[in-house]
Amino acid sequence: MKELLRVENLCKNQILNHVSFTVEEGEMVAIMGPSGSGKSTLLYNVAGMDQPSEGKVWLSEQEITKLSEDDKASLRLHRMGFVFQQMNMMANLNILDNILLPAMQANKDKKEKRKTKAELRKTAREWMEKLSISDLAERSITQVSGGQLQRACICRSMMNEPEILFADEPTGALNKGAAGEVMNEFIKLNRQGTTILIVTHDSKVASRCNRVFYLLDGSIRGELVLGKVTSETEKQKEERLNQWLMEMGW
Repeated sequence: MKELLRVENLCKNQILNHVSFTVEEGEMVAIMGPSGSGKSTLLYNVAGMDQPSEGKVWLSEQEITKLSEDDKASLRLHRMGFVFQQMNMMANLNILDNILLPAMQANKDKKEKRKTKAELRKTAREWMEKLSISDLAERSITQVSGGQLQRACICRSMMNEPEILFADEPTGALNKGAAGEVMNEFIKLNRQGTTILIVTHDSKVASRCNRVFYLLDGSIRGELVLGKVTSETEKQKEERLNQWLMEMGW
């Protein structure tokens, strides 16, 4: 597989301490660790939402850490997707229009090959169909469940065909059933080729990833390879992960 993301000696004040790793195209990688270990800080620095004190980050051939703030914002809009625990939907817009927002902005930035609003709406509805929320298009964000709203966030994140999807505790605010459903959608996206880097404290979520990094006190203390193709059941993988986390001091 081709390397998509490279992180080298990333430091952020007293939070991150010389973190290095790579993510290949088509992987789904989890970052785990106790509260305060630096997981979200790492994701924000890797994605260019924050500037590290030291170190470098590349997305393919482009070094993110040396870009201007405007260029990093453009990179996030056009080449990255984001799903957060706090879903950040606009209360005055319905579900469909919330999903359309980043695509509308990206379309304005294009000098050529702009899509019509009808084309963008068609794409949004196709994503809603894929994630089984097509009947919620006209509803407000207060008229749907947490799981449905998070699926809408996934649709929104995929509108600009990102090279990589960053997810920060995307199931943290959901009940067990909704979390499982949302994670199933991530699995589908990954199997279709989307690269995903996910921060989670949930071993059930992490056990469905290809690899897991354990972050403690701002440093990666271990890596567990779970594999994409395996004869293990999901329960066996989760048990192996939990055993490894215990060995890491979880």
